[in-house]
Amino acid sequence: MTVKDQKGGDRKMFVGVVWNCAAELKLLLTALLFLFCIITLLQFIPSPLTLSTADLRNCLSKPVAHPAAALPLFNAASLPPPLQRDRALENGAVKRGFTAIGSAAYNFILMSAYRGGYNTFAVMGLASKPLHVFGTPSYRCEWVPAGESKDSVFVPGQRILPDWGYGRVYTVVVVNCTFPVPVGENGGKLLIHAAANGGGDTNFNLTDTFEALIESPGDFADFRSVLKSPPKYDYLYCGSPIYGNLSPQRIREWVAYHVRLFGEKSHFVIYDAGGAHPAVMEVLKPWMEKGYITLQDVKEEERFDGYYHNQFLIVNDCLHKYKFQAKWMFFFDVDEFIFIPKKNTLKSVLDSLSPFTQFTIEQMPMSNKLCLKEDAGKTARKWGFEKLVFKDSKTGIRRDRKYAVQPRNVFATGVHMSENAAGNTTHKTEGRIMYYHYHGTIAQRREPCRQLVNDTRLAVDGISYVVDPTMRDVAGAVKRFELKTIGSVLQRTRQ
Repeated sequence: MTVKDQKGGDRKMFVGVVWNCAAELKLLLTALLFLFCIITLLQFIPSPLTLSTADLRNCLSKPVAHPAAALPLFNAASLPPPLQRDRALENGAVKRGFTAIGSAAYNFILMSAYRGGYNTFAVMGLASKPLHVFGTPSYRCEWVPAGESKDSVFVPGQRILPDWGYGRVYTVVVVNCTFPVPVGENGGKLLIHAAANGGGDTNFNLTDTFEALIESPGDFADFRSVLKSPPKYDYLYCGSPIYGNLSPQRIREWVAYHVRLFGEKSHFVIYDAGGAHPAVMEVLKPWMEKGYITLQDVKEEERFDGYYHNQFLIVNDCLHKYKFQAKWMFFFDVDEFIFIPKKNTLKSVLDSLSPFTQFTIEQMPMSNKLCLKEDAGKTARKWGFEKLVFKDSKTGIRRDRKYAVQPRNVFATGVHMSENAAGNTTHKTEGRIMYYHYHGTIAQRREPCRQLVNDTRLAVDGISYVVDPTMRDVAGAVKRFELKTIGSVLQRTRQ
């Protein structure tokens, strides 16, 4: 082969190799073009996000592990505080370190705020019990008028603790804000400045500010109209929150009985902390549709550990929410039945008690398991207050009372009575109004008659009982009233 032929063969071999690798070359050229485009675009990205050439080489050369990417993101406030180490002092003593971590309870948990007059408001919430028992927290109220040209009005807030120290992690606080002049005719908002005043740590005096209420001019006009009008209801019921697996039948009996007793100009506000399960809702629904019941869902309050499902918070919300809508407001539970003796009516009794802001109601404690032997085989058809007829006859002891108030004169309230009211209270209501208490029956979804007896007077577990047929005698009238008012929709209700 000549030299010329050898060179020609080399050129043919090169062309063949290039032709056979055309696909790989295309892919390589495309990748290079894409890479140069990225480098060009990076020049126009703001400097904080710009990648250097070295960074790009590192990204292309090897993967970089990011173990923190799998962890939740934290802000600076959630970072752990620096450890306070022990250190030696010049005088030879060892100064010990104390590292404060986290927070045991919220400063304030707002539930509601309502206007109580042209110049006064009530703010309901929960706060740390240790803070209020052992500390000196304070509140400052600020009314911010709508419009930038008007100045805010400030006043110290009056702190009321209506739960008598029964709180747990949280205690109930009612903050009364009374300004020296009427506020809000043109709208505005109420701010609360809640100062912990150290809260147990003398190095801190933190103040949390929050909006408690926002009003428009229309809201103020609506309040003025309600204030000047007669109350919508003669009687309004405020109860502690219901919770647990309640008996639908017992709820059915309680509602029918009290709607009949309180009459057409009455209303019942029930707070659901988990007790309005589907079977109970079936009982409440017909009365809700008739306008007798308002159901408030307060299950969210179960997050905060207060006394007995925060019942003091609930009754205070009810008091101030409906303060101007009722002549009288009653506070008792759904296992308690108000009774007016014959020859009297609820109206006549309350008219006689109208000089008082508040009166308490005597308790009649009933057995929750004793029934008459004559009811054997018929207990399933009888209502609870119809067959539970044995009353605790022990005398000379103090029993819990429930109560009613004229709400416009009450600033805060409790479960068994109010200690924050303007006007007089009377406890002398024996023989005029009472309540029959069937303790423990509402939470049992079973037949309450667990012991049938043939005596009218007996002792069980050291307690003397006597037959009291008072409530049994009105059962028939209550059943007929229910049937007439809502029909037979609840006839198949179970325990």
